[in-house]
Amino acid sequence: QVRLVESGGGLVQAGGSLRLSCAASRIVVNTMGWYRQAPGKARELVATITFGGTTNYADSVKGRFTISRDNAKNAVYLQMNSLKPEDTAIYYCKRDPGTWGQGTQVTVSS
Repeated sequence: QVRLVESGGGLVQAGGSLRLSCAASRIVVNTMGWYRQAPGKARELVATITFGGTTNYADSVKGRFTISRDNAKNAVYLQMNSLKPEDTAIYYCKRDPGTWGQGTQVTVSS
């Protein structure tokens, strides 16, 4: 069973940037994604990327977030720019169909 470990979360002011990383314990050919869950809300999709590099984004992050992957390093990244307070959430890495990381907290202060 593959293990996913996220890192890179933290506290940032509105307008700032963070880069999240997700390291897989072995090679992953599945689609990978980032999801987030804010307090009191359901978990939602942020972005996904296929092994070949095709990406998909939630409308709320288009133009601000960029998902990428390094297949040689078994890693997926999420570059988050122009962060807003409403981006505050726990961010989870996912390997399709249903393997999740433990999550990393992102807090954006206004």
